[in-house]
Formats: sequence, C-alpha cells, structure tokens
Amino acid sequence: MRRYSIPAIMLHWLIAIAIIGTFTLGLVMTDIQGISMAKLRYTSWHKWAGVTVLALAALRLLWRLFNKPPAYPAGMPRWQHGAAHGLHLTLYVLMFAVPLSGYFFSLAAGYPVVYFSKIPLPVLIGPDPLLRDTLRELHYWLNMLLAALVALHVLAAFKHLLIDRDGIMQRMLPVPTPKEKP
Repeated sequence: MRRYSIPAIMLHWLIAIAIIGTFTLGLVMTDIQGISMAKLRYTSWHKWAGVTVLALAALRLLWRLFNKPPAYPAGMPRWQHGAAHGLHLTLYVLMFAVPLSGYFFSLAAGYPVVYFSKIPLPVLIGPDPLLRDTLRELHYWLNMLLAALVALHVLAAFKHLLIDRDGIMQRMLPVPTPKEKP
C-alpha cells in the first residue's frame, strides 16, 4: 500500500504533537487560580502554540490541496470511506476553528496576541465583554470536540492496525515498518 508523502507525514505528526501540547497547556493554565507569573507565561506559550498550529494547518491544507493522499484499501467498506472522509474534514475545520476562536477570544478580552513576544498579530476586533464570554465558551467547546475527535481518530487507527490489519495506520507512520523496508 502506498504511503503518505514525507511532508504530509511530518505535518501530521507536528500538528498532532502541537495540538496535544497546546490542549494540555490550556488545561494547566486554566487550573491556575488568579493571576501569577506562571499563568501569564503559560498563557503566552498557549497562544504561541495556537498560532503555530494555525500556521502548520494552513501549510498542511495547502499541501493536501496539491497532493492526493493514498487510496483506501480495496476491501475497505464504503461506509468507512465516508466516515474517514467526514472525520478528516472535521479535523481540518477544527485545526482552524480552535486557534481562531482563541485568537478572537484574546482580542475580545482586550489582550493582543504577540507571537513569541516579537510579532504582533493584527487586532481585528476591540475589547467586547459579551463577545469575550461567547468566544471563551466557543473556544472551550471546540477544544472538547477536537479532543474527542482526535481520540476517535487514534482509536480508528489502532482498529486498522490491530483488527483489520489493512496497512492504513502504517502509511502515516514516520518510519516504514519492517515489512515496507527494501
């Protein structure tokens, strides 16, 4: 079975690591009560990681638009094709929606985003307490949906590895499996 291209594999795993790290950092920083240097530092890191996820997602989408992925195995049921396509499409949407909702939440709260404390991102909206509260909730629930769908994606990959044994998971692994090596 044909593997994904090296750039697609690299972007997949970089984004996966960045999403998991950003999500974890978001949980840690929101558990810190009050305002502290640690919370401010984690919040900055969380924002920087979110901007990085957004940039990597844009690169990945561009790559995907010009590079066809490998076909599914011939024996894979049509409903699984549809489910996989729907899940991947939703993951792509969330890779943009989550960081953008966080970005606009930060702006509505009156805090501009300055990438790595050096590059100010455009301030597209001003402070707005009502919008801030709405965007906080939206950012939270989009994150929860993303976490659930990432978990489903991982479970499906392991189903293909351990039950179906159809090579689906191996085509996205960073290194070829022993069977694939020349």
